[in-house]
Amino acid sequence: MESTATAPSAAQTHGPLAPPAPGSIFHTLDRTARFPYTFKEYARRFAWEWVQRTLIRFSPRKAMRWRSFWLRLFGAKIAPHSGIRPTTSVTHPWLLEMGDYSVLADGVTIYNLGPVTIGSHSVLSQDVYVCAGTHDYTRPDLPLQRKPITIGHGVWICAGAFIGPNVHVGDNSVVGARAMVAKNVPPGVVVAGNPARVIKNRPMNPLP
Repeated sequence: MESTATAPSAAQTHGPLAPPAPGSIFHTLDRTARFPYTFKEYARRFAWEWVQRTLIRFSPRKAMRWRSFWLRLFGAKIAPHSGIRPTTSVTHPWLLEMGDYSVLADGVTIYNLGPVTIGSHSVLSQDVYVCAGTHDYTRPDLPLQRKPITIGHGVWICAGAFIGPNVHVGDNSVVGARAMVAKNVPPGVVVAGNPARVIKNRPMNPLP
């Protein structure tokens, strides 16, 4: 006769999660820096977050110049014909530079703990996440690393893609939707996947 018994659960087998043996965990969060930024930077972030959550978030969709004004006021270098949407999130505007005719679409996150530079005629589509910050996982105190990201001219980063720290995306390249980019992207190619890889050269047909 076939048994109807079921395997015991983890809780039944092991009981409550026991504390680890001393020294068995490599990184311990009680040793991480509580305040990794300067007081001045915290103050600027506080002021910027208030502006971003009010004056920018509730601005009309077409009010690119209004949002660019506030970005520049907080130190961003934004060319005259570039800008962001109301729901774009920028962590440190003073570490953002955008060339002309570039746009950050709805839901884009620029988590620029380090500098982020975007060339001219480039577009970051909806929900792209640009992450210019990480931690050194080889050390037990996980120190913050503020690594730069550079996105070239004529680049299209499609919806939901992730661009990791210390990455350079070459001119005229396309990053596919939901791609995870952890390494440099050569110019003039199409990359896709997780992790992203080159799948072909970008066709560049002339206008008819």
